[in-house]
Amino acid sequence: MLTLDDLPAGRRLLVRLDLNTAVENGDVRENRRFAGHAETLARLVDDGHAVAVLAHQGRPGRPDFASLAGHADLLADHLDCPVGFVADTHGDEALAAVRGLAAGEVLLLENVRMTDDELADRTPAEHAESALVRDLAPAVDAYVNDAYSAAHRAQASLVGFPAVLPSYAGPVMTAEYEANGAIARREFDGPVTMALGGAKAADVVRAIDALADRVDRFLLGGVVGELALRARGHPVGHDAAGTDLFDAAWAETGAELERVLDVHGDQVSTPADLAYADGSRRAEVAVDAVEEKTVAYQDVGTETLMTYAPVVRDSAAVFVKGALGVFEDDRFSVGTVGLLEAVADADCFSVVGGGDTSRAVDMYDLDPDDFDHLSVAGGAYLRTLTGDRLPAVAALERAARRMREEHA
Repeated sequence: MLTLDDLPAGRRLLVRLDLNTAVENGDVRENRRFAGHAETLARLVDDGHAVAVLAHQGRPGRPDFASLAGHADLLADHLDCPVGFVADTHGDEALAAVRGLAAGEVLLLENVRMTDDELADRTPAEHAESALVRDLAPAVDAYVNDAYSAAHRAQASLVGFPAVLPSYAGPVMTAEYEANGAIARREFDGPVTMALGGAKAADVVRAIDALADRVDRFLLGGVVGELALRARGHPVGHDAAGTDLFDAAWAETGAELERVLDVHGDQVSTPADLAYADGSRRAEVAVDAVEEKTVAYQDVGTETLMTYAPVVRDSAAVFVKGALGVFEDDRFSVGTVGLLEAVADADCFSVVGGGDTSRAVDMYDLDPDDFDHLSVAGGAYLRTLTGDRLPAVAALERAARRMREEHA
């Protein structure tokens, strides 16, 4: 990929960011992506570029599918300069605004997923012929993709523009790709550990299958940890006490979890105890003492953390993907925060990511400098860890080859 170091100054740019975040009661919630992308925009402004930004929020039909007007205000707060907004993506209003940008100005276009083209099931070549690309590409000089956390998507704004414009990877894209791919590209002088949590059991199966020859120990927690306990014969990992996600997940991946534990079980650690709400307080129960699931478990227990933490501290590299519990509730932050504290204390190479997991670092006042990399990505993070090719990265690589051939 070509980077901003290869980009001549003073261009009119179309920059793809990932500003997708939680929306609560119509208000856009802050996350780490805004600060990282603001640094990219600040560099582009300092280099005299005129910047039009494409981004998405949510998906049609979901509660968080919303306009980006509030995102412009958040970006401006981080950037310390105005960020314009136009409620149009590639129509006449958007095109006039993009063409009217002066050097050093930043404009955010409306949610790209509000267009018909963005989510269409097409090849990159077909996306390059979409109205979105045909309309916007002539209005700019070059394209920059800094949206690593969306790079696993083969969507028009991610793979269409690199086919027709000089294209470059932004700093977030390059830093994420390098750090998250370390498990596949680097040799470590000592054990490698991966902590896997969250709700996506299929991700855990993929990770263990792909990385069992490079990872010495997998530490499981969250929903996937409880499902793995079910696969090992414990009476947990099914719906009870109002939960509605375990049985569906088991129907989808239970057999695969059983298979991967049968093949790689000696490398996989599952929780020894689980935490739940007993009124307003936290309570814990040993897994071996559970005869029937009657409560919703929301964290790994203290004994589990005491088992996992020494493994982390003795590792040469630790990769964290997904939370071990519902850390947003302080009662159930013990597993996730305790594990992150162990990572921070360890003399190891460390990458923390997976959706909102790195948000716990800010929420519980951990020092970001104690980790080698805090990833803002979820799906792209896992795909890079397991060596899968990311469509948006592949599009930038194709663009780089084309540009080098054109200038050869």
